[in-house]
Amino acid sequence: MERTPIPVLTVQTAPYEDQRPTGGGGLRRPTGLFESQRNYLPNFVQSLLSCIFFCQRMPPILGLYHFYPVHICPFMCVYRLIFKILIGRLVIGQNGILSTPAVSCIIRKIKAAGGIILTASHSPGGPGGEFGVKFEVANGGPAPDIVSEKIYQISKTLEEYAICPDLRVDLSRLGRQEFDLENKFKPFRVEIVDSVEIYLNLLRSIFDFSAIRNLLTGPNQIKIRIDAMNGVMGPYVRRILCDELGAPANSAINCIPLEDFGGQPPDPNLTYATALLEAMKGGEYGFGAAFDADGDRYMILGQNGFFVNASDSLAIIAANLSCIPYFCQMGVRGFGRSMPTSTALDKVAKVMKVPVYETPAGWRYFSNLMDSGRCSLCGEESFGTGSDHLREKDGLWAVLVWLSILAARKQSVEEIVRDHWAKFGRHYYCRFDYEALEPRTAYFIMRDLEALITDKSFSHQQFAVGNNIYSVERTDSFEYIDPVDGTVTKRQGLRIIFSDASRLIFRMSASSHVRATLRIYAESYEKDPSQHNKEPQAVLSPLIAIALKISQIHERTGRKGPTVIT
Repeated sequence: MERTPIPVLTVQTAPYEDQRPTGGGGLRRPTGLFESQRNYLPNFVQSLLSCIFFCQRMPPILGLYHFYPVHICPFMCVYRLIFKILIGRLVIGQNGILSTPAVSCIIRKIKAAGGIILTASHSPGGPGGEFGVKFEVANGGPAPDIVSEKIYQISKTLEEYAICPDLRVDLSRLGRQEFDLENKFKPFRVEIVDSVEIYLNLLRSIFDFSAIRNLLTGPNQIKIRIDAMNGVMGPYVRRILCDELGAPANSAINCIPLEDFGGQPPDPNLTYATALLEAMKGGEYGFGAAFDADGDRYMILGQNGFFVNASDSLAIIAANLSCIPYFCQMGVRGFGRSMPTSTALDKVAKVMKVPVYETPAGWRYFSNLMDSGRCSLCGEESFGTGSDHLREKDGLWAVLVWLSILAARKQSVEEIVRDHWAKFGRHYYCRFDYEALEPRTAYFIMRDLEALITDKSFSHQQFAVGNNIYSVERTDSFEYIDPVDGTVTKRQGLRIIFSDASRLIFRMSASSHVRATLRIYAESYEKDPSQHNKEPQAVLSPLIAIALKISQIHERTGRKGPTVIT
């Protein structure tokens, strides 16, 4: 008996002017805005899918994860937004769960046109938090700016969208499901895949799992503590670190994905990963790690809570790539780091005689470098690190690299870090975040600061703070020229570089919408090992004093200090 086709409805709508994607083709807004604005989510998804159709006619993959309030039900809404342009298939993680690295992995494996990821990233989630839609392109990486701009242009002229409200997909059942839709020449196919297996198979091809397993279960095993922060990483941590590599089940905490992440921002840093930090301070565990909500960011802690900042982690990984079979086979062609990330990576690259590419903040800038074979390892100070095995930062990959280094060197986390400092010097580094600022106030602070530091009279100026004297060597508004296609990206942060190689950087975050975030980064290099035991904020306090003086951020915002320090 022939099935009755499921109706596809065309809904009239009006465009929104505020749906310009931020970096990487993503739209993140307060959850309440998606609830209150009529057709806000369908409009953006239609614009995004229309962009896919214009760019390339290939089977799309849809990665869905994070559970949000049922009354919004975004993942149900998105997969019902089945448009006539979608003549291929949808691939969805079982129960709507896929990490960002897993989405990148699957896109590349099945050669999909791209992927849609529903995520609050590292922001608070749930009814009082944020919700986002992020687009990955065919190489498995974040959408480049030209694609984001195309999505935005479509969104401004959108008059209708198509939806299939009666479509029912069982997200719990693995395998292919087919549906007959009105006005479709082929069955519409939805494939539910194991959320972990494809990604796990990729990791098996990169690492020596037997060495890591021996580290976690052998006679000289170390105890680990892993915090999934109630985001998407719970199933990955349990399946890979516990089931596959032998870590005890109680090594993993907060592994149940929750719509509001348990009421805490799923941001792996010392401010929010406090449960992990306190556990590590007790001395019972030799290695600790936390992941953000979608699995692309991570934090590393050693015994007694020894903290490894993201810039140091990137440099240490670079210096120890010989511990990873993948790099022994593929070689190392170059490194990439975002401009605000400390220059610790540069010291390693100089010794290894490979180039370093300094890019704006945002993972999309690394994709061209990796696609062209220029770059093997990339990282950002915001706890994101990855390699050319994918086109996304990859938190679990970074944790497995660290475990591989521990297994090969037979040292503790702290010993490895201190040995690195002794060889390459220590880069004292911190970031001050001023969050939820009034956007106009933040804009004018940055505008006035740019005028000040780029004036000729500022060049070679000296600042005396206590016993320290800092001489300005050069300043600029950072501009990036892509070495692959020549694309120019301007005004990506303000830099002050001093004669002793210390740096101050001021940058507006691109991820916020209603309110603005202004970030101040400070870095100071110390070669002398006898000076490597100081607290970063104490070392950097003179630089921070200079930053506060020239920006007047406290006076102009009424703030007494930053919201977050990392």
